This record gives sequence, C-alpha cells and structure tokens, in this order.
Amino acid sequence: MELYPTWNPSIDGIPFRSFSLDSDTRELLPPLSLHIPPIPVKPVRHRQTTMAAPEALNAASPQPLRPQDHLRPFQPPSIHPDNADDIPPLPTVIALIHARVQAFLSETHPPDSLLASVQRQTRTSLAIVSTALSQYSLSELSVSYNGGKDCLVMVILFLAGLHPYPPPSANAHDTTQALKSAAATVIPSIYALPPDPFPAVEDFVISSATAYHLSITKYTTAPPESTLRSSFEDYLHHHPGIRAIFVGTRRTDPHGAQLTHFDRTDGGWPDFVRVHPVIDWHYAEIWAFIRHLGLRYCELYDQGYTSLGGTSDTYPNPRLKVDGDSNGGRGCPAGEGQYLPAYKLTEDVEERLGRN
Repeated sequence: MELYPTWNPSIDGIPFRSFSLDSDTRELLPPLSLHIPPIPVKPVRHRQTTMAAPEALNAASPQPLRPQDHLRPFQPPSIHPDNADDIPPLPTVIALIHARVQAFLSETHPPDSLLASVQRQTRTSLAIVSTALSQYSLSELSVSYNGGKDCLVMVILFLAGLHPYPPPSANAHDTTQALKSAAATVIPSIYALPPDPFPAVEDFVISSATAYHLSITKYTTAPPESTLRSSFEDYLHHHPGIRAIFVGTRRTDPHGAQLTHFDRTDGGWPDFVRVHPVIDWHYAEIWAFIRHLGLRYCELYDQGYTSLGGTSDTYPNPRLKVDGDSNGGRGCPAGEGQYLPAYKLTEDVEERLGRN
C-alpha cells in the first residue's frame, strides 16, 4: 500500500494546486478588537499518566503513520520521500506550513463555493492567531490537542500563524521575547483523553505531535477521580507561565454554542484564556481544508467515525452506513459493516450521531 500520494492529489476529481516556497510574504491581517465575556464552564478534575508508546494496529488497519509522513503535504515536490525522513526543526516546519496555507489562500475559487468559504474561515482564524500573539508571548501560549479533525486544523493554523519564527523584534522588550521564542523548540501541549481511548487515536497523536513539535503532557480522565478541570489544574501548576490555551472547539460541540474567539475560564476552573480559532467552522469546511491541503488524519475517520471519543461511547456514524441500516454501528464491533469515510457527511447536526 502506498502511504505517500503524489504532490497533486485531488478532491472529488479537482486537482490540488502546487505552491512555491519562495513566497515569504505574509498576508496582512486586520487587527481584531474582541470582547472577552466570561463563559461558564462545567467544573471537572484530574489524573496524570505518562505517554505510552504507540501500540500496533490490528491487521486490517493500514500501517501507522510515521512522524515524517505528516509533513509530506508541506514539502516541495523536489524533495524525494527517501530524502525527507528527518523531522525539520520547528522554524522550518512553521515556514513550510505557512507557505502551504498561503498558497491555498492565493487560489481562485468561485465566491459561493465551499473552498472559497474555507479561505474566508482560514483568514479569520489566522487573524485570531495574530491577535493572540499580540497579547501574549509564545512562551505564554499552549495548545490542547487530542488528534481529532478540529484540533488538527487548529494546530495547522496556529503553526502557520507563527511565521515568521522567531518573530522580528522592534524594541528591547520585543528582543527579549524574540530570544525566548528562538530558544523554544517545541509547543507545550495538553492531551486529555478518555479512560478508554482508541489505540489508533493514540498512535495518531504521538506521530503528529512529533511532526508538529508539540510537547505533549498526557492526562487520562476517569470521573469522578480525575476529570478535565483537574487535568488543567495540574497542567497549569506545572506550567505556571501559560496564560492562554488554543482549543479546537467548534460551535456545534457540546458547550460550544455561546463561546467566542477568546473566553476566560470561570466556575472554579484555573484561570486562563481559551482561544477558539475554529469556533465558527462548519463540519464540511473542516474536511475541505484537511483534504485540499492533503493533511494526514486519524484512520478511524476513513472507517465512518465522524466524532472521536472513547471506545465505549463512539461508533461509526449511522448516516454513513452503506447498507442504510438505521442502527448504524451502535453496539457493533469496529470494522463490522461498511461505512463511507467521515468527509462524506455534510451536515453539522449529524456529526455526533455516532456518540452516546
């Protein structure tokens, strides 16, 4: 099985456009003035675990992705796969991702098309990243990453928004911050997972975090002994300089309806600002971005899963079952029955039909 598609894959027959790394011009994004109202968050608490080595997937699954596989979509066609096995340093990864995203933004698509909508969403998200970087130094920022499709898009946009890296300095204070940025070789990240995670998700988190230079601190939530709130409490206790955390929540997610791009925690949570760069993205836009840029994603999405949780509450989406069985995958072992891939779903309201 070929793991590395050619540089010009297609989405439903429409070829991707290649790009040149010669363009270092960053699109100027208008500054945002954002109101930050307090948003109540359901209180929860924590237990920390260590990051386990990736487990082998079952025989029916494709070979797990290697870290370098995630960077294939961002490398120019002149780089042969055999010469791209080493993971470039963080500044190079940022430059590669920025160039690919800017190339996408330079493409021409009909104003009412899905890809034109994705371009508008991308510009908005990059503006949110720019605003966050104007309010916080990179050492004060972190990422909440669980390997899901929304978090994947969020991480790519966050890294694209860091270009140029390290940032240029304009005064003594900025010089100090630039030196701190130059010293940073990883992005601090928290990974809070359910007590029954899918091995495929953990494999994907490990390989993609390595590729994107995310320094993962892993927590297992098992209420009431350990929950999401206590995970963040412990994480911030060990990372006291973190003031804002990028989160991949979308408005159609539970507790996402009233969120804004910037929301400070309350309700007994540790104090930090949640940054939501993809809060207003739609399900179809997330998948259009992933597929048009050729991003690697967790293999479960190709098995009909559209929203990933734990093994006890996550099933292939019944709307994607090929034979039309209304029971979908509920209660059925993974791999039983045939399902269309997640990107075939189009409606936001149907995204979580495979979750209990």
